[in-house]
Amino acid sequence: MATNGKAGNIVWHKSSVDKVHRQELLQQKGCIIWITGLSGSGKSTLACALCHALYSKGKLTYILDGDNVRHGLNRDLTFKAEDRAENIRRIGEVAKLFVDAGIICIVSVISPYRRDRDACRALLPDGDFIEVFMDVPIEICEARDPKGLYKLARAGKIKGFTGIDDPYEPPLNCELALPPKGNSCASPCEMAETVISYLEEKGYLHA
Repeated sequence: MATNGKAGNIVWHKSSVDKVHRQELLQQKGCIIWITGLSGSGKSTLACALCHALYSKGKLTYILDGDNVRHGLNRDLTFKAEDRAENIRRIGEVAKLFVDAGIICIVSVISPYRRDRDACRALLPDGDFIEVFMDVPIEICEARDPKGLYKLARAGKIKGFTGIDDPYEPPLNCELALPPKGNSCASPCEMAETVISYLEEKGYLHA
């Protein structure tokens, strides 16, 4: 018996089919590709391009997109600091389950605070959390403003907006950083190939 969080008398039930068996079945290794960056930096675009590219290679992935998750699992959370932390904690725990299933889980979420990203990293064995930083300056993100959120934040209609009146803490030791080239960025396909090259190098695309 164990106590975990607010619940007591918890027993972990093991299965005769474990992560290694599932990875052998899928011919890949489960991991989290955690894409972080400012709003408008291209996180969701990269996630979709990466998912498609890996699918074409016969690899099973699943995207946990920050906006999508707030439609269901995290629909009860606000954008206050404590709810943002809980948002990331829940996403991290769900992503961990996908990894245990042998799936390459692509997380696309601003996740502005290092401590929250580091807490998710700590859920997994070394190497299974791959942090990808969309290193795009706020000037470029704000010029894109695909959802019109920066305009609303500048007008004071959105409070606590990351990069405007709430901080974004860039990674200090991420596995991959994808900076712009001058005033433009690499194409989604080019960025996806960069991530795939990393996965191949680290042995995640075979069991």
